[in-house]
Amino acid sequence: MNRNNIVMTTKMSQLMLKQLGPRLFSTTRFSHSITAESSRIPNGTTVGITRVLNMHVRNWSTHASSESGTDKNENNNTKAISSYWGVAPPSLTKADGSAWKWNCFRPWEAYQADTSIDVTKHHKPVTWNDKIAFWIVQALKYPTHFYFQKKHIHHAVLLETVAAVPGMVGGMLLHTKSLRRFEQSGGWIKALLEEAENERMHLMTFIDVYEPKWHERALVFAVQGVFFNAYFLAYLASPKLAHRITGYLEEEAVNSYTDFLNDLEKGVMKDIPAPAIAIDYWCLPQNSTLKDVVRVIRADEAHHRDLNHYASDIQCQGHELKEYPAPIGYH
Repeated sequence: MNRNNIVMTTKMSQLMLKQLGPRLFSTTRFSHSITAESSRIPNGTTVGITRVLNMHVRNWSTHASSESGTDKNENNNTKAISSYWGVAPPSLTKADGSAWKWNCFRPWEAYQADTSIDVTKHHKPVTWNDKIAFWIVQALKYPTHFYFQKKHIHHAVLLETVAAVPGMVGGMLLHTKSLRRFEQSGGWIKALLEEAENERMHLMTFIDVYEPKWHERALVFAVQGVFFNAYFLAYLASPKLAHRITGYLEEEAVNSYTDFLNDLEKGVMKDIPAPAIAIDYWCLPQNSTLKDVVRVIRADEAHHRDLNHYASDIQCQGHELKEYPAPIGYH
């Protein structure tokens, strides 16, 4: 085969993959009329092949639309097809019958936060493992406080982009461990991923109130990149140290939100209406304000504090997490 034939074959293959790739597994049949028409086009040229493929695509679109129209005529209550495969989301409503507009979480994931939890609890560092974890967190605390000072919402946005990492990393590593060892996790995978999702919802709430500037986005990008990899390595080396670090991080988060709440109550910051997403996620009253949102978020952080200190205690006593049922739904 000479060079020209190789080049032509390569181009033909690329065109066919480009046009037919997304539909290689389609069960839709093309009509005979298109097949007959394509036989009259010179297939030995790139232009000819392109025309054939374009006709197939146009015919598929027409055929799919006509089938969809037929189905709708046969069934009056058919759901709208949202994708080629027909995987359409369910139509969800609130308790009052209004449409559910959030895609980032579902009604059954909403809950009422337990704000009665003790937000003053502190795990006193006794062992070397505890002291190392405590001083790591203290070393991280002062630069952030110096940078943000009284900019509580700015601080909260950065805090949540970091706080959502440990649960995801821990859940991911426990997941792969469970697969490698063919063993259950005692529910800890779900508990840690639940924590990560809850922290992410805190962020979704705050970005409804404040839009980060470009330099804050750059800072988040850098901090998250460093923290994710550092925490990943720490969890591989010592899960009990990693959970203790997270426990102390959550203690600092509780303290930060306490300062936030105090400034709102003193009038240092304006107490604006609560974002709609927060009202639906925490099942808050419609007249709730930012003060109520900060209060429930602080309660969430306190629950995450207890969960991670508990996980570290289990491992510090020589046990594995799977031996003790995880407090799923604890927050």
